[in-house]
Amino acid sequence: MMFAFLRCVAVFAAVLCAQVTASQAREFAYVSLDGENRIAVYSVNETSGKLTPRLDIETPSPPGGLTSDPKNRFLFASLRRAGKLASFRINDDGGLTLINVVEAGADPAFVATDRTGRFLLTAYYVAAKVSVHRIGEDGSLSEEPLQEIATDTKAHAIMTDASNRLAFVPHTGPNAIYQFRFDEQSGQLSPNEPLIVNTGDNTGPRQLAFHPKRDLVFFDYEQGSAIAAFNLDRKTGRVSFRERLPSIPADFSETNSNARIEIHPSGDFVYVANRGHDSLAGYRVDAQTGRLISLGQTPTEPTPRGFTIEPTGRFLYAAGQTSNRLASFRIDQKSGALTRLATCDVGQQPWWVHVVRIR
Repeated sequence: MMFAFLRCVAVFAAVLCAQVTASQAREFAYVSLDGENRIAVYSVNETSGKLTPRLDIETPSPPGGLTSDPKNRFLFASLRRAGKLASFRINDDGGLTLINVVEAGADPAFVATDRTGRFLLTAYYVAAKVSVHRIGEDGSLSEEPLQEIATDTKAHAIMTDASNRLAFVPHTGPNAIYQFRFDEQSGQLSPNEPLIVNTGDNTGPRQLAFHPKRDLVFFDYEQGSAIAAFNLDRKTGRVSFRERLPSIPADFSETNSNARIEIHPSGDFVYVANRGHDSLAGYRVDAQTGRLISLGQTPTEPTPRGFTIEPTGRFLYAAGQTSNRLASFRIDQKSGALTRLATCDVGQQPWWVHVVRIR
């Protein structure tokens, strides 16, 4: 009897501990404003998805792309107009403390850390290169890059795969994807063979998303208004074309260009932003074949340059660059359908949305 009682107490304590741990997890949304020197900070209600304005963080110049390290201790921002990179400490209340700002190069369009969080990788739209900066234990960026590699005009993104051994850089200018190997010990990139994968005229591969379970990489085509799936050969480190689906309806004849692409944490759904059609195109990834199935388009704010899926995969937040508003959506976990929940004014020309979960 006493053993049963103690066992019940232990189970109750474990459940209580789990509840406390869950309640201590907090989410914050960061929105960069290209029309202001400011990052807007919101607290995220994990049950309703509601965003509550919390803080405004002044930046040295208008911020662009945002990313955080895997442990969400630091936030990094591209300062595109100034040609600089900034590092911030993420505080317990979601606030940001500036750590340092370093010179980078003309128009750093995209920033991402490697999977260890020890290196910051940057793709440059104007400077036509990629770079690697070391991230210190305190979150500071090295004053000088560890490496810079010239690529081509309009390099628009760079990310490493789950193994942290491969990196890909889509370019909207030359319609090309650059393939690199990555050494997580030294932070060095080395060209793969072949270095360049041509995607065809009038495609413009812009950003990318790795499937969390399959050897697949998805790219959105800025000029082609499409999503393209590529097979990833982890032995050779190469990608090969698999399929392409449009991101806009067949009868849409006005100007459109794709912006951001994001994959759901489950890997079941992928979304692409349409600037012009002003919508989010959704796709389901077939559980058996990995093939893409179009879910159609969901209207959102005008010129959805940036959007993100929060870490639990329940909500999506999309910024309207020309409406100065942020739209919130609930993601149906079975169908991938988006239901609009709310819209709020956020500031001048929101570019990037990034959500972190901290404890």
